[in-house]
Amino acid sequence: PQDEDGLVRALSVLCNVANQLYYPCEHVAWAADAGVIRVGSQKWWALSTALWAVSLLLGILRSLRVLFLLRRKLRQHKRTPSALSEKEVKAQAKTEVLSILTNMADLSNAIHWLPPGFLWAGRFPPWLVGLLGTMTSLSGIYQASRRGNSEA
Repeated sequence: PQDEDGLVRALSVLCNVANQLYYPCEHVAWAADAGVIRVGSQKWWALSTALWAVSLLLGILRSLRVLFLLRRKLRQHKRTPSALSEKEVKAQAKTEVLSILTNMADLSNAIHWLPPGFLWAGRFPPWLVGLLGTMTSLSGIYQASRRGNSEA
């Protein structure tokens, strides 16, 4: 939309670019591990995981910007009513907060799967990796069920 914030749009595009680069890198890494192509898979796995982390970080930044804009709308709404109701703005804010939490859990795991020596790469115990993955899965299920209920 024309009224969408330029920074939100730019972060969305960059996130999409990171995702589009991630997928072929992951496929090359998988194909190398499966013996379909003869290249070392380690660098491809590291690159795909780094692109995943970049995508998640951009998603977090985008959601933070959207929250900032929603907060501004709420303040303006109290002065002059707008097209979006206060309830709708708060629902959007809740969705963005959940998105941030989900992306942060995934980002923690992405960094864990990077080569050792980068931040906390390789230092999470298996139970924490599983817990973070379970949290993001449950969040996805919750968000999908909310979307399904709102469409009904």
